[in-house]
Amino acid sequence: MAQAQTATGEGTQTQSFVITGMTCANCSARVEKELNRQPGVLSANVNLATEKATVSYADTTAADLIACVQQIGYGAILDDENHRKQVAEGKARHLRNMKRDLIVSAVLVAPLMVSMLLMMAGVHHPLVMFFHEPWVQLVLVTPIQFGVGLRFYKGAYHAVKTKAPNMDVLVAMGTTAAYLLSVYNGFFAGKPHELYFESSGMIITLILLGKYLETLAKTKTSNAIKQLMGLQAKTARVLQTDASSVDLPLEQVTAGMQILVRPGEQIPVDAAIFDGRTSVDESMLTGESLPVEKGIGDTIFGGTVNTTGTIKIKALQVGNDTVLARIIRMVEDAQGSKAPIQQIADKISGIFVPAVLIAALVTLLATGWIVGDWQVAVIHSVAVLVIACPCALGLATPTAIMVGTGLGAKNGILIKGGQALETASHISSVILDKTGTITVGKPVVTDMKLSDPELLGVIAGLENQSEHPLAQAIITYAQENGTDLPEVRDFAAVPGFGIVGNVAGVAYRLGTRNFVKELAGITDYDPVISQWAQEGKTLMLLANDQQVLGAIAVADQIKDTSRAAIKQLQQSGVSVYMLTGDNAKAAQYIGEQVGIPVANIFAEVLPEDKSEKVALLKAQGEIVGMVGDGINDAPALALADIGIAMGSGTDIAMETADVTLIHSDLTYVSKMIELSQATIRKIKQNLFWAFVYNTIGIPFAALGFLNPIVAGGAMAFSSVSVLLNSLSLNRKRL
Repeated sequence: MAQAQTATGEGTQTQSFVITGMTCANCSARVEKELNRQPGVLSANVNLATEKATVSYADTTAADLIACVQQIGYGAILDDENHRKQVAEGKARHLRNMKRDLIVSAVLVAPLMVSMLLMMAGVHHPLVMFFHEPWVQLVLVTPIQFGVGLRFYKGAYHAVKTKAPNMDVLVAMGTTAAYLLSVYNGFFAGKPHELYFESSGMIITLILLGKYLETLAKTKTSNAIKQLMGLQAKTARVLQTDASSVDLPLEQVTAGMQILVRPGEQIPVDAAIFDGRTSVDESMLTGESLPVEKGIGDTIFGGTVNTTGTIKIKALQVGNDTVLARIIRMVEDAQGSKAPIQQIADKISGIFVPAVLIAALVTLLATGWIVGDWQVAVIHSVAVLVIACPCALGLATPTAIMVGTGLGAKNGILIKGGQALETASHISSVILDKTGTITVGKPVVTDMKLSDPELLGVIAGLENQSEHPLAQAIITYAQENGTDLPEVRDFAAVPGFGIVGNVAGVAYRLGTRNFVKELAGITDYDPVISQWAQEGKTLMLLANDQQVLGAIAVADQIKDTSRAAIKQLQQSGVSVYMLTGDNAKAAQYIGEQVGIPVANIFAEVLPEDKSEKVALLKAQGEIVGMVGDGINDAPALALADIGIAMGSGTDIAMETADVTLIHSDLTYVSKMIELSQATIRKIKQNLFWAFVYNTIGIPFAALGFLNPIVAGGAMAFSSVSVLLNSLSLNRKRL
């Protein structure tokens, strides 16, 4: 499970807090500002959608940070394992209380709304008239105004106290004005038919309904995290020294323990199989529905499912070090981050509420002076206050980021944050490292020319004594073809040339062309030697003391999906480049196979020079995505606008990159770009409608075209519509 606290440097740590009591963008901005001004705080980021604050600090304590948040009227709880239950219970309790208040409010205001509608329809039944009595309306609405609506008064008090007016100020001022005007007309001015109790009661009810629906929708935006956490096993069946087993809570499992996993059970930790064979359902990690065959020595991951055989495994990574825990941590960090586009909303929301208060005052004075009816002026200004709450503005960006990163995680695309998400949507060029990215990264035998098929056994037998990196490819090929490995005597390695050995009394040598160039028959192999070399293959020649007997070629294979993936990127307008240490001819051959133009191939590039190629493209104004999987790719991944690590790669590559593709499939690069573009589109749609809503709504309300009740309903609907628009991203197929 994700940890709330991480070290970020000497004496510096990052802590996550759950913030309670926030109602709009101004609230999150106020908390963020307060945290950032605390001594020792290096940076603070508050997310309205996740209701979390992420703070990097030194020379202060978590307790001090919690205290400063509480001083301005909000709550803060450490977001760690010890407090997760408390946070969950608090959120559930808050939702229950909100539902209870909503029901009470709706029941009390319903008779007033029904009687008002019936009166407008010309119905004057005694029961209808009863609900128009000032004292009846006062009795029904007062519990709504000061009971259900108490939350708005509390929020408004703290907002005014800290000089940071928010949504609560607008709602409290608007509904109080309507309530007090009704009291004045009904009991002091002798105008019992000019009451607005139903307006204040209905506004509070509608806003509470909007907040309730908003809270429900927020829980759906964080479903990706909940689903990932639900994949974690709770116990492990640990093997004892006497061959018996005992079920231990996962927290008590340590690296090195031996665990028994039966068919159908969840694998509890990242581990290696030391006994048995099985098929493992890794769909939770890769999204691939077909189980993967696993045997002795293979690595399996916590959260995946053992489908067929009973296996014994040795724990390698446990707790927060497992792949699943790291994924959860990455998704949580991503969902709590901000995209640069959100700065627009943050700046506007910071001045929005004061501007609305001024607009309401201008509406009050102008309407009262022009119309000459101050009651009408009050109602118009109330409508302005109520419709202008900036909730939708504050939710526009973070909700879309939450859904987008969550959808990516479910499909094996881990995006580290809003910054990466937005930048990825603008990628214009992608640099692909060849080995392990375009190719499988595992050499295999590709070609063979032997004077006698039995000689494959001789080659494999010799390589079985060798430590050469390509030896295993030949041994595996021979075994798969049913070839027995003969006994080899007098084996020796000849540095720079190859190996020698005696098989069944015959002395053989296996190596480069220079190793056998003086022997008979060498020219018979020159055509294939030339062809294989141009194709970037590593070749070895077998000979006895008199003549060359055969040749075998080994090469890294191009992944099945690479060509289609590169074509897809190119069709979407992205330029694709290849980076390799191979010679130019071999690189061009691979480029031809996958459709990369010669001009876009960087060959004979040393590992330490990879980042220079990224810098070259960036200098030309390109937004560069770098895709790699090795330690030597880390500098280039860090320098690129977006570093994309293949999930099969090294930990350092994954840590350095902005995006990790668990599938190690290049088709997911274009899927990642497509997802980021779709998410940014949602953000822009949300911001557009939030701006348009307020731009149109405030003038309409000021001119008297919107009843305060309609304004309250419209305000509530705007927040819910933004959330629903963000959630619609879940329907996207990747």
